[in-house]
Amino acid sequence: MTGQAPRSARGRQAEARRNDERVLDTAREVVAVHGADASVAAIAARAGVGMGSLYRRYGSKADLLRRLCLLAMDHAIEAAETALREPDPWAGLVGYIHECVARRTGALTPLAGGLSTTPQMRRSAARAHLLLERLVADARRDGRLRPDATAPDIVSLLELFARHGPTGADMAARDRLLAVTLDGLRAPGAVPLPGPPPDLERYRQRWDGACQEPPFGPESGLDPGH
Repeated sequence: MTGQAPRSARGRQAEARRNDERVLDTAREVVAVHGADASVAAIAARAGVGMGSLYRRYGSKADLLRRLCLLAMDHAIEAAETALREPDPWAGLVGYIHECVARRTGALTPLAGGLSTTPQMRRSAARAHLLLERLVADARRDGRLRPDATAPDIVSLLELFARHGPTGADMAARDRLLAVTLDGLRAPGAVPLPGPPPDLERYRQRWDGACQEPPFGPESGLDPGH
């Protein structure tokens, strides 16, 4: 009997982790469509968990959304660090883009301006952008990335491919479009890119807006006990 309690506790912990992963995956999909207006009740229902579970795990809707943002930035940082270890700079950049598209790291762009950021989020974002700048600089210096392509261009590309999560046959169409896009990034480029490059500072400013962040519970119109 004494040996059963630890196994039972481990089982509950594993179930809690699975529930949390399901919630985060579902929330990412809903937020990609509805942004900061995403319904927490809809997230819970689609994830198959009760509002009480969300209430215990995340103190507010904003906490849940910030967790999603940090995970996305962690994934981008991990992908960039792996890419920088690649001896071939172009292969590293392409691998980074493929990994970020697969993980849909740009899916949370609709939150920009609707969610106040934390120092940890800003530090992670700065690290992710710094690593991407290094990837772009290396690939440009190697001569295979077109000279007028920039890191903010790559960020915009990732946002576009993350807006809709393809499944089944749609994934093949996505991969074809991604291959076309990557070919367009190759040096020297058939024609110059039109207009000025995206402004990284403007991208940062998109996330500067604050919003009201109601907690779960009566004041948000959601009962955490259900």
